[in-house]
Amino acid sequence: MLSSLIFDMDGVLVDSMMYHAQAWIQVSSEVGVKVAPADIYEIEGANHRLGLEWLFKRAGRDFEPEMYEKVMQRKIEIFYSIADVKAFDGMADCLSVLKNNFRLAVVTGSERATVESFMNQFFPGIFDVVVSGEDVSYGKPYPEPYLKAVEMLGIAKDECIVVENAPMGVESAKRAGLYCVGVPTYVSPDRLSEADIVLEDHASLQDYLYNILESRNMSDNS
Repeated sequence: MLSSLIFDMDGVLVDSMMYHAQAWIQVSSEVGVKVAPADIYEIEGANHRLGLEWLFKRAGRDFEPEMYEKVMQRKIEIFYSIADVKAFDGMADCLSVLKNNFRLAVVTGSERATVESFMNQFFPGIFDVVVSGEDVSYGKPYPEPYLKAVEMLGIAKDECIVVENAPMGVESAKRAGLYCVGVPTYVSPDRLSEADIVLEDHASLQDYLYNILESRNMSDNS
């Protein structure tokens, strides 16, 4: 029986990726790596170390591990200087209703400080489990982040649904053996074709989630 819902953060809960993209582009330029917004959206969901390695490889550069801390601190600095992040319309109300019937989790490649800041600002007291990019050795597209969330929730794999908006996130969920709902926030729907179902937008997502809740309540009352 469905008991838990697991959400990606950037692009599913909060509209933040344009600022992440701008920050990545600026810091990459500062170290001589040229990237475009589409490159960032392709690696959305990966933790920062994997993302940096991918960006450098795409640019034909070798990633030097000793650069990591300096580049990351600079990226975070730029992000917070430009970000005007907002929760997607209706998501906070939807999650508040769902919390009465499901355990809720967040699985993201972002660093824990950023995750906690956004959760406290937009979704206080909503989530039972949070897995950040710092909590795993191998982030998305590897299955570890979602497997860790399932373990922390204390559930079987068939008791949860994942909501993702990025190709690497969908791949991570499917490699973990989980049912995945795709929402094409920043990429075309075909980029999420590995998901079990691809919805049109956040309004469709909320309808989908409310329908799940209604079906559960009908089952409980039958």
